[in-house]
Amino acid sequence: MKWGMTKGLSALIALGLASTAVQAAERIGGIDVAGMDRQVQPGNDFEAYANGGWRKTAQIPAAYPMTGVFLDVYKESVQRTGALVRGAAAAHPAADSNAGKVAADYAAFMNTAAIERSGLQPLQAQHAAIESVHDVASLSALFGSQLRADVDPINATHFHTSHLFGLFVAQNLSDPSHELGYLLQGGLALPDRDYYLSPTPAMAAIRNAYLGYVTALLKTAGVAQPASVAREVVDLETRIAQAQVSLVQSQDVHAVSAAWPLASFAQQAPGIDWPAFFEAAGLSGQPALAAWQPQAVKQLSALVTEVPLATWKHYLWFEALNRNASLLPKAYADLSFGFFGKTLSGVSQQRPRDQRAVEAVSGDLSDAVGQLYVKQYFPASSKAAVQALVGNLLKAFNARIDGLTWMTPATRAHAKAKIATLKVGVGYPEHWRDYAGLEIDPKDALGNHLRAETFEYHYQLAKLDRPADRGEWWMSPQTVNAVNLPLQNALNFPAAILVPPFFDPKADPAANYGAIGAIIGHEISHSFDNTGAEFDENGKLANWWTPADQAHFKAASQKLVQQYDAYQVLPGLHVNGQQTLGENIADVSGLTIAWLAYRHALHDQPAPMLGGMTGDQRFFLAFAQAWRSKEREQALRQGIATDVHAPAAFRAETVRNIDAWYQAFDIKPGQQLYLAPQDRVKIW
Repeated sequence: MKWGMTKGLSALIALGLASTAVQAAERIGGIDVAGMDRQVQPGNDFEAYANGGWRKTAQIPAAYPMTGVFLDVYKESVQRTGALVRGAAAAHPAADSNAGKVAADYAAFMNTAAIERSGLQPLQAQHAAIESVHDVASLSALFGSQLRADVDPINATHFHTSHLFGLFVAQNLSDPSHELGYLLQGGLALPDRDYYLSPTPAMAAIRNAYLGYVTALLKTAGVAQPASVAREVVDLETRIAQAQVSLVQSQDVHAVSAAWPLASFAQQAPGIDWPAFFEAAGLSGQPALAAWQPQAVKQLSALVTEVPLATWKHYLWFEALNRNASLLPKAYADLSFGFFGKTLSGVSQQRPRDQRAVEAVSGDLSDAVGQLYVKQYFPASSKAAVQALVGNLLKAFNARIDGLTWMTPATRAHAKAKIATLKVGVGYPEHWRDYAGLEIDPKDALGNHLRAETFEYHYQLAKLDRPADRGEWWMSPQTVNAVNLPLQNALNFPAAILVPPFFDPKADPAANYGAIGAIIGHEISHSFDNTGAEFDENGKLANWWTPADQAHFKAASQKLVQQYDAYQVLPGLHVNGQQTLGENIADVSGLTIAWLAYRHALHDQPAPMLGGMTGDQRFFLAFAQAWRSKEREQALRQGIATDVHAPAAFRAETVRNIDAWYQAFDIKPGQQLYLAPQDRVKIW
């Protein structure tokens, strides 16, 4: 599901902090006037008009695949979090306290001497389990013991790691008062199935480099005949890719299976020994599970018996090495960075180890670090100011629904009910995780991470025995992002994104509404995008549309698909309008609502002129500058293949669908971005 707002930072691992005192001094009304290019007509390329001056001189640091505003803010979050983590270490807290665990996890990651001494020892238990596989039952049990819940909240239909299956625990689509476990397709080390299946020369080159990487990693681990084993592994991963469904297909919530009783899995998806799998996964006591991609689950299950055990054992050992390479000795970590960093993302330099340590700790102990973060950096005044802004956006959306002439009263009533019951979390969760049962050893970096993964998995399993929690957070406070959760009818706005230039309580309202206001509007609008609109006010998958209203909505959505299909990212490489549809709907609708809320906040009074710019001009410039980004070619290609968001430059051009933008900048027919009024997409 398309739940998120920003580009995939976790995949692109970004960020160079570019803001300086000079740039801050050149801001007028929150707008970076020096970063504009006034030689460009806004009606021809609004992104270049807003960001062209910055783009001419911006350099992507060697350690990153991109740079830009989101990445700057992310870097600030990492710097802040790093200071807190190192501060916790310096304070010598009690070992069993949250701060003590944070300090120990950081120390372990930084202790490269201990990592080198340990070698592959932290993986010996996994290796022994792999070597003990002797039949389908033992192989199935091993797959079950490896089941994890490392799900990306931005795109929950895609599992992070290369385990064969993933587990997603969330509200039951048909009964949101209860949680249900969903099996997800997995099994790939490369970012997406297209990397294995696409015939393009660029993807073929990556596959060739990947084969070399697999060979080198296996050779370093002492595997006999590494080249032939690597070929075996890549061939198996290719078969797994063929079994998977596409990203677009994964977004179809109607394709999700009804809950299958555990006893029926052998008939629904023959191949794997499901009783052995469920027993090892701790799921045998559950009455039923669902398959998010049922066809993929069936085909992956069949592969378990079709592929020789020896091949599976080679695959599983490579997968263990690859997944944990960053926490293994330098030889393994360098190979991993050489492929996933240099080849896939185009970066030439590894980030400093202390930065990577902070990210690792923040992943293992997200809430423990988050508590430190909000105590230091997110005062109650900021939370109250953002909550007020959210309230204004919700009022604007509610009023917008009232004014939709195409919507019938029956559909309108349900839409307004969704707004009325939307649960909005600002800054941090209402309840923090308890890490009392998680062992963190200051000399065992990989062991800490593996135990943290297992700890998270058991936390997710425990949800299956509790009533659904609409207040559950899926992002840590130190995350630069935001998310809409359609099954919960809820939003999360972490503290780390609620900072300048997105949000500044002292800034000009035009800048705040154009930046964070559009982000908030975006997330609200996700409740009504092509996926969110499938869920009612309770988070239940239900059709609350009249046939005529649904036909109008789908027709407008397809106009947006066609608009984005036409955008060319690189020669011959276009945005996938269907894959990015939910995000594009949220961008158009969110910007519309943010502008309406901004105008309402003026109380019918004219906005002041600042730097020769009207309030509306500053609003739209703030929006475009929030999407300021410069990416390497490899990162762009990866995003097109794996991301449900369009590249940032095209998100900035969302303005061409907003009538007020035409008036603000006197946009005329014949200019490149001009759309006739009837061609401007208006969904909400």
